[in-house]
Parts: sequence; C-alpha cells; structure tokens
Amino acid sequence: MENKFSQTQTQTQTQQTVQRLSQQQMLQVKLLEMPITQLEQRVESELADNPALEPESYDDNHHDNMGEEPSNIDMGIDETEEQSDEREQREEELERVLDNIDRDDRMESDDHYPGARSEGIDEQIWREETSFYDTLREQAGEYDLTEQQRLIIEYLIGSLDEYGWLRKDNDTLCDELAIHQNIFTTPEEVDSVVRILQQFDPAGIGAHNLQECLLIQVNRLAEGQDKQRLTTLFTRYFDDFMNNRWHRIATAMKLDETDCATLKSEAQRLNPKPGAPLGETMGRSIHQITPDFIVDTDDEGNVSFYINRGQMPELHISESFAELEQTLKGNKAHLSQSEKDALTYTKEKMDKANGFITALQQRQHTMHTTMKAIIKWQLDYFREGDENLIKPMILKDIAQKTGLDISTISRVSNQKYAQTKWGTFPLRHFFSDSYTTNDGKELSTRQIKLALQDIVDHEDKRHPLNDEALKARLAEAGFPIARRTVTKYREQLGIPKATLRR
Repeated sequence: MENKFSQTQTQTQTQQTVQRLSQQQMLQVKLLEMPITQLEQRVESELADNPALEPESYDDNHHDNMGEEPSNIDMGIDETEEQSDEREQREEELERVLDNIDRDDRMESDDHYPGARSEGIDEQIWREETSFYDTLREQAGEYDLTEQQRLIIEYLIGSLDEYGWLRKDNDTLCDELAIHQNIFTTPEEVDSVVRILQQFDPAGIGAHNLQECLLIQVNRLAEGQDKQRLTTLFTRYFDDFMNNRWHRIATAMKLDETDCATLKSEAQRLNPKPGAPLGETMGRSIHQITPDFIVDTDDEGNVSFYINRGQMPELHISESFAELEQTLKGNKAHLSQSEKDALTYTKEKMDKANGFITALQQRQHTMHTTMKAIIKWQLDYFREGDENLIKPMILKDIAQKTGLDISTISRVSNQKYAQTKWGTFPLRHFFSDSYTTNDGKELSTRQIKLALQDIVDHEDKRHPLNDEALKARLAEAGFPIARRTVTKYREQLGIPKATLRR
C-alpha cells in the first residue's frame, strides 16, 4: 500500500513538473514572438501584476541597449558566448516544445497576447483610423477638378502599388478606364491627372518608378545647392547611385569628401516607398516602427549590432519577498494557517517572477544568435547597402547555422525590424528564395526581380520588350532564366505584358 502511494505521489509530482516546464517554455515562445513595443507592454503588465518582480533603477542617460555590448560580425568568428549547462538544457527543452507546436498556433487569436494578432500594435494606439486611400481622396477634393478628372484620379489612386507608385503607363490606364470604368480618355489627359496626383502628400506618390519618385521629392525642396546636386545626381548619375558607386559620382560631380558625404546623407533622407509606411491605415506611420535590432556599419566596413531593449529595465526579485520567504521557511514547523497561505503565495509569485526573468534572458539569447547568423550570411549587403548583394537565404539556412528550429527562426523574424545604415527594414526583407539555373548556378530571386524591373524601367516605351526579349536581356545581365520564369516574376512585380505597356 505504501509503495502504491509512493508511486502515485511520484507520478503526480512528475506530471506537475512537466506541466510547469511546458508553461515556462510556452512563455518563452510568446515572448520570442513579440516585437519590442509589445514586449515593453508585457513587462509593464508583469510588473503591475507580480509584486515579487521589481525593476532595477537606472538614470535617464541609460543606453537603450541596457548595457549590452554591440556584437561584432565581420571578424568571421563563431559564437564566443559561453553558455552554462543549465542554459543549454533550457534551449534543448524549448526546441523540443517548438518542434511539437502546430504551426497554425501562430495564427491564433489570444486575448491575453496581442502579439499573436497580425494587425499589430498600431490598432491599439489609433482609435479613429483613416485609410491611405481616403486620405488621398480628401486631397483630391482640394483641387478644382472636372467630373471626368475626379473619376480618373480616383482610379489612379486605386491603381497605386504598395510603394505608392503608379507602375502602369498612360496607354494602359486609358485602356483600363475604358474597359472597367466606361471612361473614355486620352493618354494626354491621364498624364495631366497623374501630374496632379504627384502633388499630393507624401511626396513621391504617383511616381512611375524610383527615379521619378526621388525627383518629385527633390523638386519640393527649397532652392539651394543641395537641391541642385540631388537633381543632378538623380538625372545624370542615377545608375551610379543605384549601384552605390559614390567614388564615380564624386569624381564626375567634382565633389570633395565632405560634399560627397553630405550629398549621400541628403539622398538617404528621401523616401523611396512613400506609400509603404502608411500601410493600410494612417496609423501605420514609419515613425511608429521601433527597431528590434540596431545594426551599425562603420567606414571600414566593420559590422556590429545590439538588441534594442527600448525602455525596459532589468528585472530582479523583490528583496522583501525573498526575505519573507526565508523567514517563513525557517519557521515552517510552527506556522499558522494564514502564514502557510502567505508562504504559498510568496513562493508562487517568486517562481513566476523567476520564470519571467529566465524567459526574457532566453529571448535575448535566441534573438542574438539568430541576428548574428543573418548578418554573417548577408554581410556583403550590410557592408555596402546594395540590394543586389542580398544572397538567397531561407529560414532553413539560418536554422542550420544556429542549430535552432525553423519555427524559432520564423518567430524571431516575424514582426521584427532592423535599423541599418541603409534604412529600417522588416527582418523578412533579408530572406530571399533562390533560382537554380540549368548549369546548377544559384541566383537570388530578389536580384533577378531587381534586374527585371530595371530593364522594364529603361526600355523604349514605344517598343516595349516582350517576355522573350526580357529573357534575353536578363541573360545578358547574368541571369539566364526560363521565359516562363520571366513571366512569373513580371506578374509578381505587377508589370503588364508588353502589349499593355505601349
């Protein structure tokens, strides 16, 4: 009988331990998914709910990375962080749990975890949302337009892509207006309405390509040397600018080192995607994006990074709670019922606080390991800022480099942003599929699409290239892909076929 009772007790304790571990690991999963803005809210909530958890005090000049030293990337050295046996065990346990979690759980809605919702933090900030489309329509109301012009400009607004560009040419728009809206117009009238649209805010809206988008913004600058130089840069040396050939630009424009650096800085202030930061609502402003990673590239090409902790303080266990637990434990044999209840409450809160602190530390380590692997894989890009240097990279690649599960890499890269010398980007921006040619050469689909877009942007608009001709041009540029692949990528870029680009 005693043996049976002992087995039952052992089994119950084991089940409770497994349950506790699972809850701890699930907390780590949830925290890992959260971007910094949501994590700050979660920490505030935990501090408010758990009196055993306290923040470290720090002054207003405390660095955002909360004392973390930037990690150098370009040395080619493997991870040097020494992990204790306990941490390694936690990682293995976490990976086993992640392996067994259904991937669909990332799509579930959880009232206690807003980070699981795809809408993100902005919906919690803005109570009244105005769509980007409505904002542009309101601006149209400020112009004295005919009824026909008003209908055309509304169609143009609806035709903008996710960057805020109008990639369709005037002839194509004329055809679409006639077919879909029963509006009969001319390319000249469409062009005049496009020019009106390009006066809207944000500057660059309605541009047909990147070059025009930047020039629209430059034209709004106050007259001066900077405006003149930017105009020259984007009209005469745009190809050099796109390929980051600043030494050639400096020589051609007769700029000294200081003037070249100033021009480069001014060019980087412009927004190549005026429609993208606004997203679906005006609430999704670029100023509300808080980067989770800060990546720095110095003048020698050395790359380092750190994880942004925002306004989160370091956390520790309340000394008063720790002292109370020790006092109660020391007199456990003589405790009253109320004191026993107090001991249970104290231990429960301290266990929860310790678990939360451990989960935050695990999140920090996993984020660091993943980002370091991403930067090392895309080191050429982080050094130069040229998108053509982004190599094919998928979740599996980083999982293999770090020894983490693919689902872990997915959680790290989802809803996270990295601030770089070249701009602030979603972490997913650095991932790219590959295309394998017949001779086994692996090409980045991003590079192919950039090349394809560039060819179409610079083609003779009177004689646009069909897909077979685009295939030949791409092969000349070093991208020997099949014609059906050209068609596929062209459609993904929203580029009409040749007959509709005339």
